[in-house]
Amino acid sequence: MIFTIDFNSDEALYMQLCNQIIMCIANDQIHEGDSLPSVRQLAENIGINMHTVNKAYTVLRQEGYIKLDRRHGAVIALDTDKLKAVQELSQELRVVIAKAMCQNIPAEEIHALVDDVIKEFSGE
Repeated sequence: MIFTIDFNSDEALYMQLCNQIIMCIANDQIHEGDSLPSVRQLAENIGINMHTVNKAYTVLRQEGYIKLDRRHGAVIALDTDKLKAVQELSQELRVVIAKAMCQNIPAEEIHALVDDVIKEFSGE
């Protein structure tokens, strides 16, 4: 697993890390039951503070992507509460779509972009 951090980005470092781990899960690069590197190891590998990695792992745990275990560390363990996931997705999409509409992006382009992203993750 190779994660890269853009230190010039406006996005918080821990969020960059969270998003990359989520993308790896979605792209089948890491799977249910796989272990993530220890906080110390990952911090050293990508050159960030251990507290930043710890915060990313905490967010991923809270969002239902990983479980934290003292013996096994961070392990991919997806929360399969579909109803909750659909509600969260709906809230997040509302903001993203509102931003797109404020930028005068037509609904057809938004639909096409969503379709392209789904195809990317489904391997089509």
